[in-house]
Amino acid sequence: MEQISVVIPVYNRAKIFARALESVVHQSYRPLQIIVIDDGSTEDIASVCELSKQMNNFAEVELIYRRQKNSGAPTARNRGLTEAKGEYVIFWDADAVGEPQMLEKMHHALVQNPNASFAYSNFLFGKKNMRGKTFSFEALKQRNYIMSTSLIRTKDAILWDETLKRFQDWDLWLTMAEHGKKGVWIDEVLFQVETDGTMSSWLPSFVYQAPFRWLPYIRKRILKYEQARQIILNKHKISF
Repeated sequence: MEQISVVIPVYNRAKIFARALESVVHQSYRPLQIIVIDDGSTEDIASVCELSKQMNNFAEVELIYRRQKNSGAPTARNRGLTEAKGEYVIFWDADAVGEPQMLEKMHHALVQNPNASFAYSNFLFGKKNMRGKTFSFEALKQRNYIMSTSLIRTKDAILWDETLKRFQDWDLWLTMAEHGKKGVWIDEVLFQVETDGTMSSWLPSFVYQAPFRWLPYIRKRILKYEQARQIILNKHKISF
């Protein structure tokens, strides 16, 4: 079997991370490695990893725990990439709970599409179905539709931009596309992002229109969104 390395950057939210980790452990396509990069959490992430080792069969899976000072998810992902030994790598978000056949289906998609560098899918954000679309560089320039939790051929993987605070995944896929790398879309919901009942950075599209966008709280969030988006557009020389 071709081997998969799973990199999980995590900062606190230990209970949600535990569910994400369990969903990786119980994949039908067992990974070679699970590399957990603790980004300076104040919660006990190491104990979650140790408990998972005690409760599950890790005979064929190497569980690696690394702790670093709080430096952000891109730095954590890059550190994990340096330890990835598999032919494939996936940057599995710590709040993403995968379906049991998620890795198997993503791997199958790449086997069936040898010219593709990565495979991505639909997912649930809380209860909202976030659908992807057939890969198109032009469409990707308009907006991101590919989640960071996607399977990548390790030989095609690149470093994450550690200077970015937002839209890190959009930047990654744009950079890969600029180097001629393409993705393949799996039109299935393969994982769920757990929101834990907290207010997320995602906003429904209608709030970007008047009169909603002028509401004080919404206006601040939209301004931050637009500023961060402009950074990506400038970096990749995208204009409309």
